[in-house]
Amino acid sequence: MFDPHLVELRAIQPPSMFHELTPTLWLAKLVGAMAGSLISIAYVLPHGRREAFLRLGVGVATGVVFGGTVGAKLFDVLGLLDKISVVEMTLVGAAACSLFAWWGLGMMRRGVEGWIERKLDRGTRPNGRDGQNKHQERR
Repeated sequence: MFDPHLVELRAIQPPSMFHELTPTLWLAKLVGAMAGSLISIAYVLPHGRREAFLRLGVGVATGVVFGGTVGAKLFDVLGLLDKISVVEMTLVGAAACSLFAWWGLGMMRRGVEGWIERKLDRGTRPNGRDGQNKHQERR
């Protein structure tokens, strides 16, 4: 028996991973991610060679993986999605993602370190805020 729904489903092809723009998009992701990482390194100087390479690696990885998505969302919010090419969108998205990846990790690190410091601070002070030794504070 002939089912028209099956014919329509077979006609829909999944997007090809190897499109004519694929090498250009990969190059845009790499260039954007490298640019964002280098700006991040130049803006906030690393403490050593190890931190510089770590920041470069994190920036390139996040820019390549999330660059297209970040670029699409960024230009959608700005209302410029139909006025810019896919390659430019990917390039800008990879650079932005790479630039802010290290800053986001740094903010999370400072937040966790502050939380741990506050937790340790409460338990180690002789007149801490945890309620121990209240009688010694009044004297």
